[in-house]
Amino acid sequence: MLISEMTNYQIFNGSTQNSMSDVFKALAHPVRRDVLRKLRDGPVSAGNLAASFPVSKPTMSGHFTVLKDAGLILAEREGTIIRYRLNASVADEAISLLMGLLVTKPNDESNEENSP
Repeated sequence: MLISEMTNYQIFNGSTQNSMSDVFKALAHPVRRDVLRKLRDGPVSAGNLAASFPVSKPTMSGHFTVLKDAGLILAEREGTIIRYRLNASVADEAISLLMGLLVTKPNDESNEENSP
């Protein structure tokens, strides 16, 4: 799969549809990657996540929005508290697509050796 095809790949996540370009945009910023790392162990409140970073709460809110729009995190409201959790299915899909670009299939190697 070519990179141009990959960015047009659509992820269906419940009732929303996300493109790989949204996922890559979300993964491009180090703060958003750190948010995903913090969510690996389970849901965390927006306040606790925001307190972990040296940026303003509005800035963190923007990062959360980008991650939500890409489908990488899900928000759950408990009264006045918003808890974010990693949406592993979208993360797994992105990893799978990236690995498809990096891993050579055995047939591909033999075809390259036999080509003039």
